[in-house]
Amino acid sequence: MKNREQMIELLTGVQSSKRNYYTELKKTIHELQKKNTQLEIINELMKSFNVDMSMDNMLKHVLEKLKTIFPIDRISLSLLHGGELVLANIYPFESFELTIGSLHPTKNSLYWHVLQSSEPYYHLVETNKNHEAWFEDHAFSKLNLVAVNLFPLISKGHVKGILSLGSKVKMDIHLSDRAFFQQLADQLAVCLENVRLFNELLETKKQWEETFQAVSDAIFMVDVNGKLIQANHSAFQYLSEMQNLTELNVDQLLFTEEVNPFKETILTKSPSSSKLHIDKKVCECYCFPIFNDANQLYATIIYIKDVTAKSRIEAQLIQSGKLAAIGEMAAGVAHELNNPLTAIMGNSQLLLRKLDLPDSSYKLLEDIYECGKRSKNIIRNLLTFSRQDEYLFEKCSVNVAASQVISLVGNQLYKQAIEIETRFTPSLPLIDGSCQQIGQIILNLLLNAKDALEDSKRNGKKIVLQTYLQEEDGFKKIILTVEDNGCGIEASVISEIFHPFFTTKNGLKGNGLGLSVSLGIAEAHGGTLEAESTLGEGSTFKLLLPIND
Repeated sequence: MKNREQMIELLTGVQSSKRNYYTELKKTIHELQKKNTQLEIINELMKSFNVDMSMDNMLKHVLEKLKTIFPIDRISLSLLHGGELVLANIYPFESFELTIGSLHPTKNSLYWHVLQSSEPYYHLVETNKNHEAWFEDHAFSKLNLVAVNLFPLISKGHVKGILSLGSKVKMDIHLSDRAFFQQLADQLAVCLENVRLFNELLETKKQWEETFQAVSDAIFMVDVNGKLIQANHSAFQYLSEMQNLTELNVDQLLFTEEVNPFKETILTKSPSSSKLHIDKKVCECYCFPIFNDANQLYATIIYIKDVTAKSRIEAQLIQSGKLAAIGEMAAGVAHELNNPLTAIMGNSQLLLRKLDLPDSSYKLLEDIYECGKRSKNIIRNLLTFSRQDEYLFEKCSVNVAASQVISLVGNQLYKQAIEIETRFTPSLPLIDGSCQQIGQIILNLLLNAKDALEDSKRNGKKIVLQTYLQEEDGFKKIILTVEDNGCGIEASVISEIFHPFFTTKNGLKGNGLGLSVSLGIAEAHGGTLEAESTLGEGSTFKLLLPIND
């Protein structure tokens, strides 16, 4: 009975059908596993690829996965850079004949052939023994590679490089497998292109930030409410508090209600500019609107440039121009007046020598002669004061400079019922400087004191001009003070009075240059100017000049 069943199975082919069924099933399962592994490789490649990853590690990971389904022993990448094909990565690391960075020659190069054709290429190394070899065949033989599959790395229709898969046995690759390898190559090409673009973006961002930070002028980026978004290093010196940058309101810190180019830009949606006084500095401020794609204003750029030195130089140039004009006028006046003065003084001297004149006539002639002398001294002092073309430093006396200035403006002060009291310390040491420039400072201070007294309603208007010697920490200084009991200066602006073009006077009386120029001259002499004032009571200006032993 048993033999009968076996005979029937042999005759009907039932046993054979079972074996074929299981064989096909096993083969199907293997293909499914293979497909799953391929999908897993592609998926993991996309998931794990990032800009900080190592390409060598990525190739290692890909090769280990590929080995589970293909007899692949080596993987490499060659990338196109500047029209040259460069060997970029290899795994295993020791499996190379051409070193990393080597160039593939364009002649007889298998890699260049694939690059130019944009088609995959299956290459059996041993078949070329009797034919003209490719350039890479020598390296393949040294590495004991029998078969090499080359796939172009294609991104956006352009070949970016070559993916090489080497095997020490012949690889029987089906069309479906070749499609997988090309898909793998395309994914690698996309990843590499994304990394390149991202690195270019990072480099551009880095260059922009370095340029942004390198600008020596302050640059702020603020939103429409004045909140700080971004600022360069130079900008922080203009900010008084930096504990929490996100809470800083640049609008409130930098601008006032009277001068606010930021608000003007927000309202007009156009660039605006103005001059600011920030921490004893004169600054030019420019505001530029920033619009989004919908043409809506969402932020502004505030650019601040310190022009203190520039403004001071401009002020000095203006003042020098005025002095030059005074000098030319003084020279002409001196020429025209010296001749009649010489006649007046000469004739009065001749008449004074007649001893038989009555006492009253003698007194009148004496007054004429003295007035002539005084007029001549005024002209000489005016010429000396206006001679500013050469700032040659020499030994000079502050007391002498002050006396020359008083001879110029003393009579004017007297006519305006302003008493001027001098308290000169005798035998003051000489300083290295320009007597004319020191005189210019004193003249500016006296004229400012005169203007302050004119605006004051008090009786007994008085200016005290004082010089004395001060020693501090082993350094000697000559101090000159000009004190008045005039209208005084508001405390809110006392720190701004030395800024160029800042003035508390009306346009007919001043242009805001005197104190700025005076401070520049004092600093050129190694000294400085200080001011103290009480509104309604008066002001004191102090000139400090060092003594160089």
